[in-house]
Amino acid sequence: MTEQTMLASVRRTITVETSRERAFALFTERAGSWWPATHHIAPQPFVAVVMEPRVGGRWFERSAEGAECEWGHVLAWEPPSRVVLAWQLTAEWKYEPDMAKASEVEVRFVAEGAKRTRVELEHRGFERHGAGAEKMRTAVEGPSGWTQCLTQFNEATQRA
Repeated sequence: MTEQTMLASVRRTITVETSRERAFALFTERAGSWWPATHHIAPQPFVAVVMEPRVGGRWFERSAEGAECEWGHVLAWEPPSRVVLAWQLTAEWKYEPDMAKASEVEVRFVAEGAKRTRVELEHRGFERHGAGAEKMRTAVEGPSGWTQCLTQFNEATQRA
């Protein structure tokens, strides 16, 4: 794959029965309550998934022992309508500190009523992952990728 080859974005949309403000807060402040427990890069499962609430903030998992493994950084923070995250994981599920090699995850929260929100997720820029780009895209597009994440997010909105 050449640098010029653009891979299609992965897009997922789900409608949740909660306000836009609550959906944004749950997605960003309590990600550990809905993120699949099997989706961690540390040797031990996480006890928290953290998005620091600002542009440049870290996106990471924290283990019970307090160890932190970064997943990326916050590129845009616009509560309650939008968050954009740098996905700095390789196709081997290791953290890549070089932002030039990161794809992006944009999540928009669109009010469809006082207690109904459409969540639109787009994961784009896979070509930045280089040789692992297609493998990464296939992983997040599959049933245990963003589909599972948003399904569990919807379930969390019903519990919260």
